[in-house]
Amino acid sequence: MVPEDPPVQAYKELDPMPDRIVTPFTAASTAADVVDGVDLTGRRAIVTGGASGLGIETARALATAGAEVTLAVRDLAAGAAVADDLIATTGNKYIHVAHLELADRAEVAAFVAGWDGPLHILVNNAGVMAAPLSRTPDGWESQFATNHLGHFALATGLHPALAQAGGARVVSVSSSAHLGSAVIFEDINFERRAYEPWAAYGQSKTANVLFAVEAARRWADDGIAVNALHPGGIRTKLQRHVSEEELEAARKAAGSKAVWRTPEQGAATSVLLAASPLVEGATGHYFEDCNEAEPNVPGSRTGVAAYATDPEAASRLWELSSR
Repeated sequence: MVPEDPPVQAYKELDPMPDRIVTPFTAASTAADVVDGVDLTGRRAIVTGGASGLGIETARALATAGAEVTLAVRDLAAGAAVADDLIATTGNKYIHVAHLELADRAEVAAFVAGWDGPLHILVNNAGVMAAPLSRTPDGWESQFATNHLGHFALATGLHPALAQAGGARVVSVSSSAHLGSAVIFEDINFERRAYEPWAAYGQSKTANVLFAVEAARRWADDGIAVNALHPGGIRTKLQRHVSEEELEAARKAAGSKAVWRTPEQGAATSVLLAASPLVEGATGHYFEDCNEAEPNVPGSRTGVAAYATDPEAASRLWELSSR
């Protein structure tokens, strides 16, 4: 006699996160899959780093669903070329391009000042990876300044527009590289410790998750949902400072089943958090493979580190970033 399957509740009791948010989508899903059937007509979105890689495919999916999309980019010519392509391929005429240099506080302030009206979706996608040591004029290490501080200033500056929209969503693109380093508050800028590009990148990606945790808490009453994610391994211009040997080593470290994803697949989790009704009401979480991630098991390259969701660290980072 074949035993009956245990009830669903039994599986939930074995799950370390029985309330974990799961969707029908997987690591193989594309941004187009996730947004299929979603109507974003009348909604306005900003995608930073929208002129390359994941940014293009994130913007393409949002535009396909009918959103008005602004590409916030460093290279206006590249942004204009992408905008032309998106208009031609999606039929959406409401694609705009605006200049944004995240490492420059004045540039971020100018972008914020130039925004008018509600903002329904903000995708903090732009970034720099494993770059040689450099500092901003204010003395901040460049990866932390670009990946975290610039996006922090952008999101907090646009907070009134997000609150005005009602039900806005902020998406913070992090990485499994956050597992490489907590935020080292005692020496964020590598002034007393030797600079290591991957440690600096990992620290900035942890900051992206901590931002989502604290913003979700602070902005809950404004109806703003804020979530972070790992997009998976994708070959883009983000890796311009990384050798082929380093990239292959990173892929192998991620596990025997790790494969490079297409940009369309890499953008799927961002688009899920930006647009899908399946995650309505979710805020303060970290996602990977289009589902909420489980806690990281030390030694593995999946899940979210406890230090990246620590509410005390999140509050401390917010106060430091505000200053």
